[in-house]
Amino acid sequence: MKTISFQFKTEDLEAIGLIPHGFFSRYEEVELLETLRLERGWRLQLLRVRRRGPLRTAAELSRESERIRRLYGLESFELVERRPRTRDYILLVRQRNPPQIARLLTVAGGEITPVAPFHADPVHTVASFYGEDPALRRVVARLTRDDMPFQVLRTSGRPYWGPAGSEELTDRQRSIVSRAWALGYYGVPRRISLTRLARLTGQSPPALSKMLRRAEGRLVARFLASSEAPRTLGTGSSPSP
Repeated sequence: MKTISFQFKTEDLEAIGLIPHGFFSRYEEVELLETLRLERGWRLQLLRVRRRGPLRTAAELSRESERIRRLYGLESFELVERRPRTRDYILLVRQRNPPQIARLLTVAGGEITPVAPFHADPVHTVASFYGEDPALRRVVARLTRDDMPFQVLRTSGRPYWGPAGSEELTDRQRSIVSRAWALGYYGVPRRISLTRLARLTGQSPPALSKMLRRAEGRLVARFLASSEAPRTLGTGSSPSP
């Protein structure tokens, strides 16, 4: 298994319709936080979208939902969180795949998954995929055949999971912790409740709480075992004031 990150010119993606024309006149950047479901015909994704200027209220977005769906080719979208300080929306978006994406998924045979880093701004778009090496090679060959200019930024033998140390977690724990991190569960103050996070992850709040505690315990144990952990821990001596 391997992760590969491509860089494209955003204007090239706009020219073939993968990014709506005029999108970056309203928004500064968009980041893929997680792909919840990916099929040839459509995808369900959690996105962070940074707006130019003040954010609209949840009520305003609700009133304009039909126009927004039509403008950006969305089947549905749900506002998960507003972050006025950074001018970010966190959105749950279901979108039909354009023909170019559908072809790549067909070529990949369901053996690749979009992963971080995956983001776009007015100049560049970075897209990363994790999967079997033969499937990734077929994707590269298809991009080359379609005369899509791109640059390979990075290849790695493991997926990018976010916060350092998370490689010790199980795949399920990595997914949950990454989503909790992206949605601000570990922020101060916390930006999403356990109940809300549980609904977005398909877990009950008690089950999610237990899963997070186990994952956090592994991360703490890794830290304490590292060379950077304070040597006085566990000695029973009191720290200096």
